[in-house]
Amino acid sequence: MEIFGIPLPALTGQLLLGLVNGCFYAMLSLGLAVIFGLLNVINFSHGAFYMLGALLAWVGLNNFGIDYWAMLVCAPILVGLFGMVFERTMLRRLYKLDHLYGLLLTFGITLVLEGLLRSVYGVSGQPYSVPTALQGVTDLGVMLIPTYRLWVVFASLGICAITWLLIEKTKVGAFLRAGTENPRLVEAFGVNVPLMVTLTYGFGVAMAALAGVLAAPIVQVSPLMGSNLIIVVFAVVVIGGMGSIAGAVITGLGLGVIEGLTRVFYPEFSSTVVFIVMAIVLMVRPNGLFGKEMA
Repeated sequence: MEIFGIPLPALTGQLLLGLVNGCFYAMLSLGLAVIFGLLNVINFSHGAFYMLGALLAWVGLNNFGIDYWAMLVCAPILVGLFGMVFERTMLRRLYKLDHLYGLLLTFGITLVLEGLLRSVYGVSGQPYSVPTALQGVTDLGVMLIPTYRLWVVFASLGICAITWLLIEKTKVGAFLRAGTENPRLVEAFGVNVPLMVTLTYGFGVAMAALAGVLAAPIVQVSPLMGSNLIIVVFAVVVIGGMGSIAGAVITGLGLGVIEGLTRVFYPEFSSTVVFIVMAIVLMVRPNGLFGKEMA
């Protein structure tokens, strides 16, 4: 069976690949949107934290024999703690300054992390085995799908949904949003706003590390894997609307699928289609698809 002259297995395969990539875009852009939307920081080091999560998983398995499932919990916690220390010691000093200062600082920490880790592990990608429980393929009736990729799709969608509910529908999320608008008022309710900000940044960073661990069995783990992805993720956030959590998730998934379809029908544009979409959206709607109109 063919659709527009394309064999159905090839089309569904690329759609699946696009959906998996879209899940990574959604998770990473969600963390970026949380940090920007609640803390007003353009976190350019997000790709480095994604890389740290994957590299920690690889080091845990190959140097200490710690399996995938343990690192799926430990790596985000460790990277999140590192992010909290970074926020408390350096980033906090820049909150009252222009966005550019925060961007430059996080870009600088990215270069430092990549340089240090590149000198230790080199630039060659390292393979990471799929955990035994997720090896093989799953028959969905219309197609066969590698079980690990199916796990990535379900895990990513579940994490995005939980994060959205936490921020938009709970009392904690209400305090977070109010704390960024009027910290004095929130402190009057007995909330430690500086601690809340630190925890929020650590949460966003942990999201990036979690995406890195999920990606480790699919991509080659290397110190440069974050820098190869961060520009696309920023484009996703801009298209969705800076700070929009729902926009980051929906746009990430949608652009992943569009990218996958482009590989089938016009492969030469597959690496640039995201930026073409970004240019069109910015011309029509400068605040992004789900962004708030500026006053």
